[in-house]
Amino acid sequence: MLYQLHELQRQWLNPLTSFAETAASLYSHPSSPLAYLPFSRELSAGYDLLHRVGKLYDKPAFGITETIVKDKPVAVAEETMVEKPFCRLQHFKRAGKFNDPTVLIVAPLSGHHSTLLRDTVRAMLPEHDVYITDWTDARLVPMASGSFHLDDYIAYVIEFVRLLGPNVHVISVCQPTVPVLAALSLMAANKDPKSPRTMTMMGGPIDSRRNPTQVNNLATTKPISWFEHNVIHRVPANQPGFMRRVYPGFLQHAGFVAMNPDRHMQSHQDYYNHLVQGDGSSAEAHRQFYDEYNAVLDMDADYYLDTIRLVFQEHALANGTWVTGKTLGNQKVEPAAITKTALFTIEGELDDISGGGQTQAAHDLCSGVPRAKKQHFTAPQCGHYGIFAGRRWRDLIQPKIADFIRKNA
Repeated sequence: MLYQLHELQRQWLNPLTSFAETAASLYSHPSSPLAYLPFSRELSAGYDLLHRVGKLYDKPAFGITETIVKDKPVAVAEETMVEKPFCRLQHFKRAGKFNDPTVLIVAPLSGHHSTLLRDTVRAMLPEHDVYITDWTDARLVPMASGSFHLDDYIAYVIEFVRLLGPNVHVISVCQPTVPVLAALSLMAANKDPKSPRTMTMMGGPIDSRRNPTQVNNLATTKPISWFEHNVIHRVPANQPGFMRRVYPGFLQHAGFVAMNPDRHMQSHQDYYNHLVQGDGSSAEAHRQFYDEYNAVLDMDADYYLDTIRLVFQEHALANGTWVTGKTLGNQKVEPAAITKTALFTIEGELDDISGGGQTQAAHDLCSGVPRAKKQHFTAPQCGHYGIFAGRRWRDLIQPKIADFIRKNA
């Protein structure tokens, strides 16, 4: 019922947000006489802010059409290599022939779209052949496509690695560090010749018992029945996934904002001031960030509940108690089986999503990987998003990953 009420609210807000968008333009466009009235900038800024707070944010595009290879511009075309019900494997194909390492970036399926890693892709492109998992909004997946569990996520990863392997390097960011480590553990245990050369794991809950954050605490203080009864809802009739059980994106977004409400309030206040002052570059930076941040997707309920139970409540990977379901042959997940894939873990010093040591725990679990093929880095003064986007990512972290890949290629 909550989802239906949310959709109804959206329908009520549409006329208001459309009016606010038009009014903002009327009070700011050089051709409009209203733009020359007293306080026109303040009125325009207020309407613009109202429009952005109330509008519906669609999935953004990656928008990467060019990169620089050896100081020369090279065209980039995005192509779909594999399309499955809940995910597409996207390839950023560079024009020309290059003998660069193949990289599979496994993006998070935890509320935001894979385009959140746009900066990750852009920084890797000059020296790598880049692929990424582009997860599908569950409300767009018809019931006829079946369910989606954490085991299915792992099966997707294994399929993509096999398609690109064996000379592939896997990078997992945040949430996928756990299922990716599980996938590569199963491949190693089965002596799969397509196992990757390296695995880079960034800011993920390999063992969320280490330095637990507010996110971790929420998952452990409530029983799994609480999550099922309070955050799982049916997709309404106006969507392709009608009747699918999901954790709705709008609830996830509310949780994101609730973690740092003062920061978001200040950011919107600053945006208003930038518009009034005519600071177009700062206002545009705000728009770009929130166009991405406010665009959220629904997660299939089975996958979400599996993740809460196995990763955050039972700590099945860290405890060595994880046994897959029938989809993956009822196998035990044993990271110690990995012996040939090099391991690089990366954490942010100021990460408030995955606490310090949670990702580094992979080194203890992957006891079969030689010490010479292990590496860890804690990025100073770096928060969660900073480990895969922004200046510190581009200048400090990405070069270390590139060196690690070539060292182990």
